[in-house]
Order: sequence, then structure tokens, then C-alpha cells
Amino acid sequence: MIAQKIIDQINEQFNGIVKNNPLTDIEANFKTILLSVLEKLDLVTRDEFDIQQQVLIKTREKVEQLEQKIKQLEQLIK
Repeated sequence: MIAQKIIDQINEQFNGIVKNNPLTDIEANFKTILLSVLEKLDLVTRDEFDIQQQVLIKTREKVEQLEQKIKQLEQLIK
């Protein structure tokens, strides 16, 4: 019974120390600052990036096709 009281007291003191620990405040502030900076960087998700990459590939293919058509038409004119 006495051992349990001692354990409970130690546990309460430890919890009090952890709650009042400045590192907890620093960690919370750091996370907030980090999230704020990341939001300002205008980043995109991997899914958005992959979609835009596919659009770019299709656009390049279309440009190459059009360039070939232009070359054919130029040769017809000559």
C-alpha cells in the first residue's frame, strides 16, 4: 500500500514536470511554424504532380505530331 502511494506520487510529479516542460511548448511552436512555412511554399501533392506530368507528356506528343505535320506541309509547298 505504501509502495503504491509512493509510485502514485512519483507519477504525479513526473506528469507535472512533463506538462510544465518548456520543450513541449517549443515542439508545439515548431510544428506550427513548420506548417505555416510549408503552406507558404505552394507545394503540390504527389497525385497532383503525377497528373500534371501525364498532361505534359501528352502535350509534348501532340506538339511533336504537329511539328511533323508542319514539316510535311512545308515540303508540299516547296
